[in-house]
Amino acid sequence: MPEMPEVQGLVYFLRGRVTGLTVTRAAITAIAALKTYDPPITALVGSTITGIERHGKFIDVQTDAESHLVFHLAKAGWLRWYEKLPDTIIRPGKTPIALRVGFSDGSGFDLTEAGTKKSLAVYVVRRPEEVPGIARLGPDPLDADFDRDAFAALLAGRRTQIKGVLRDQSVLAGVGNAYSDEILHAARMSPYALAANLTDPEIDGLYTALVDTLAEAIAASSGKPPADLKDAKRRGMRVHGRRGETCVVCGDEVRSVFFADNSLEYCATCQTGGKILADRRLSRLLK
Repeated sequence: MPEMPEVQGLVYFLRGRVTGLTVTRAAITAIAALKTYDPPITALVGSTITGIERHGKFIDVQTDAESHLVFHLAKAGWLRWYEKLPDTIIRPGKTPIALRVGFSDGSGFDLTEAGTKKSLAVYVVRRPEEVPGIARLGPDPLDADFDRDAFAALLAGRRTQIKGVLRDQSVLAGVGNAYSDEILHAARMSPYALAANLTDPEIDGLYTALVDTLAEAIAASSGKPPADLKDAKRRGMRVHGRRGETCVVCGDEVRSVFFADNSLEYCATCQTGGKILADRRLSRLLK
C-alpha cells in the first residue's frame, strides 16, 4: 500500500507538473471507485489546477472551480503518468484503470488498481473535509506542531499494541504496515509492546524513529516520477518485505508474523530481546 512517503512523492510530482493546467478530461471507468455524485466528476472539466496537497494517504487535487478531486490508492492502487495521454477507448470491466484525467498540454494520468479486491476510492467534493476518511484523520507526524509531548499524549492510556497504534489513521495520519515495521525496527521496539506501558525513554526513541524514518523516506521520494517511487520504497526498507534476509544492524535473520491479509517483519535481536514472535499461520498448520 502506498503510504505517506510515496503519496508525498506523488504530490511533489503532480504539484510541479500540473499546477496551472486545465482539466480536459475526467472519466471514471470503475464505477465502484467513485464515492460521490455531487459535484459530478464532469464538473472538473474546464477547471484549472491550483494546488496539490496530501491528507494522510489521500491526495487532494485542488481547482479554481471550488471543487477537489480527492483519491486514496488503497492497497493495490497506483498513479500511471503519461506525457501524452493515450486516446484509446477504455472499456469498463476490461482494464485495471479506475480513473483517467487529461490536461491541456496533452499529459494526464490513470489511477489503476491491481487484483480483484477493489478498494481504490475517488471523490469530487467542495471541501476535502467532506471525505469521511479525511475528516477522521489524526495528526500528521511531520506537522511542525506535532512534538514529542503531543505524541506521548496520543499514546497515554492506549492498552493496544504499538504496531496497531502507529497504523491507526484516526490516531496518526499516513503510516501503514510497511513504515510501522521500519519505525519500530529503528526504535528497537517490539511490535507487540503496549502503548500505555512505554517508558519516557522509549517514547523519546519511538518519536525520533517516527519522524526520522518518515522524513528520510520522503526525501528519498522527492523528485522521482511515479514510475520510480515503488522501487525507491523497496530499496529503502530495512525489515519490511525482507523476510529471511539479514538485518543490516545486527546480522540476525529478519522474521515475519503472518495475519489474515498482511504480515509484519521484525528483527528479534534488535526488537524483542532475541524472542521469536509466534507465527499464527504456522501455529494453525501445526494443530
